[in-house]
Order: sequence, then C-alpha cells, then structure tokens
Amino acid sequence: MDLLEDKATGALAGAAVGDALGGAAEGNTPEVIQQRYGGFIEGIVPPFNADWRHARPIAPYHKGDGHITDDTLMTTALVEVYDTVRDHLDAYAIADHLVPLLIGETRWIPELETETILLQRLFLAEKWLVARLHYGHIDPREAGVGNIVNCGATMYMAPVGIANAGSPSGAYAEAIDIAGAHQSSYGREAAGVYAACVAEAMRPGASVSSVIDVALSLAKDGTRDAIEAVTSAASGLGSDWRSALAPLRESVLPFDTVGPDYRAPARDARIPSRTKSIEELPIALGMLVVSGGDYRQAVLGSVNYGRDSDSIAVMAGSIAGALGGAAVVPAEWTDEVSAASRLDVTASGAVMASVARDVWEKDRARFDQRAVLFGALAGAA
Repeated sequence: MDLLEDKATGALAGAAVGDALGGAAEGNTPEVIQQRYGGFIEGIVPPFNADWRHARPIAPYHKGDGHITDDTLMTTALVEVYDTVRDHLDAYAIADHLVPLLIGETRWIPELETETILLQRLFLAEKWLVARLHYGHIDPREAGVGNIVNCGATMYMAPVGIANAGSPSGAYAEAIDIAGAHQSSYGREAAGVYAACVAEAMRPGASVSSVIDVALSLAKDGTRDAIEAVTSAASGLGSDWRSALAPLRESVLPFDTVGPDYRAPARDARIPSRTKSIEELPIALGMLVVSGGDYRQAVLGSVNYGRDSDSIAVMAGSIAGALGGAAVVPAEWTDEVSAASRLDVTASGAVMASVARDVWEKDRARFDQRAVLFGALAGAA
C-alpha cells in the first residue's frame, strides 16, 4: 500500500468508523448520553433506545452496535460513481450516476437489517435528490435550491477530497458543483470546505493547522465565521475533549439555526442564510484542534458531543484518518464495524486511490494541452 492508498483508506475507513460510533448518540445531549451509557462513550455501544424497533417517529433504525448510517452509505455510493466515471464529477454526474444507484440497486442496509434500495434509508433531505432529479427533471446545477439547509451534502464529500488530493481549491470547486444538486447556501458551502480539508489532509506533511488554514482561506460567509470562532475557542481548551464539549457548543451557537433541542428545531431552522453555518463541520474541526489530530480522541469527542454526532464524527474521523493513514483508525473498531455492517470499510480507499491516479493523469494531459495552446498565444503576442 503506497502513501496515496494509505491516506485514502484512512480517510474513508476513518469516516465509516466515526459514523458507526456516532450513530448511537445522535440527537442527544452530552448529559443524556452519559446518563444512558453510565459515562462517556469510549467505543462501539448498543442502541440508545433498547426498543429501537418501535421507537417513533423514525423507527425502525438499528443505530449502534457498529452499524454504519446513511453518511457511509452515501459516501460509498459516491465512491462507486467515481469508479464509474474515473474523472472529476459535476452536478450532472449526480443526476446521471448517483441517483440511479439510490433507486436502482439493492444492498444490505445495516440499520434496517434488510437488503433494499438506498432510498429507503435516506433522510428526507437526501431523498430530495431523487424527487428533484429523477422525478422533477430539474437542472442538476440548481436542484438543491429549496431543500432544507443541513449537512446532508457535506457528510459524503470525503471522496471529492481524495480525487483532488493535494489541491484543496480544486476539491472545493468540485464539491460546490456536485453539491448544487443537493443543497444551497451554507449547506453547499460546507460541502466545498469539507472536501478541501480532506484534500489538504491527503497532502504529505499536512497538519491540523494546515487543514484549518485551508478551511479559513476558502470558506465564505457564516461558514467561515463559525469555523474561525470554533477553532479559535478550541485552541485555548487544552487537549481533553471531555472539558471541551460545552465550550465548543457555546462557540458555534451564534451560527447554528437548529436551536437547543436538536430533535425539535427552531421554526426558522435550516433556511438559507449568509450569516449562519451548519454545526457539524466547525465542531469537527474544533475536535481536531482539541485532540491535536489524534484519531481516537477526535472521534470520541465528536461522538460524545451528541446532536448530529455521526456526521461530526465522519468529518473529524476522515480528516484525522487522512492525516495519519489507515493505521491510526483502531483496528478493533474497523473490524467490528465491518463485521456488524457487512461491509469492508477499508475497501473504498483502494478504489479512490486508483480513481485519484486516473484523475491526475487526465489533469496532467489537460494541463499539457493547455500549456501548448497558451504558449502559442503568448508567443503570438
């Protein structure tokens, strides 16, 4: 395994493991999580609700027990799209390739404990892709307009960062294009920034500091403000995520539209804005700062933060995994999540590394062709 494949595997396995650990805690506060599990979550745990089959309104989802959620299902589907196209993607690729995967192929869905189409597991904000692109025939570049603004387009953008490894600006632009089919406003912006962070983390010699610098250099509007506020607060909190949970929540509060009760969002939640941000990406970056990029600590901090804990852990886990490579993702977690979810969470890394090589070769050929043309233009001048 070369460095490219190692980092790609770290990013995608790191995301999947974070997803599986965070799923059990999703929607709850740190205090409630600790009460349920007799302290902080330190690894894979059973479902929050033992009677998950009959819980409403979102049952039956078997979260916990090492089961991946829709974050990883969408990420894996995007890897499959990249494997088909073997080049950069745009919003039309989402319509032409991702949507058919969501409705046309059956696969094992761990949380449903059955084999069915991906659409059956997706949240309404992701089902929007099918409604708008397949049934509505909306221009893919604009299909995200009107959807609730959340982290749905961000949570599966790690493959974009790998395809653009070492080029954060390229990853940002590609993810912004792709996410236009799914989201608008700060939901779309966060997708671009997250992909850029992964692209930077793929670079040899990258660090948590360089990832934060990239995020701040590219992020716009409320997304940038939120990242700056949270990472600045995180830098003064020491290295214990346990004591950072409340301060990080306080630092993101001015930019979060959901409100204090995650399961009962405010009436003006998740609407377009230039001053607001999704909560998940700034908190994930804050956990990376607090943990110093340590995979285990960044993910556990994200999980125990609660609220949208699976997506926060996906983002923190993928960046920490890309920075450190596959070995930083605890093998016992990787093995248990793979077995419980009936999915080898390390397999996508090799696929995306192969795709990234093809993309690089095509980029180089395109640049060489442009260099010849520009040389002719410059020479003529």
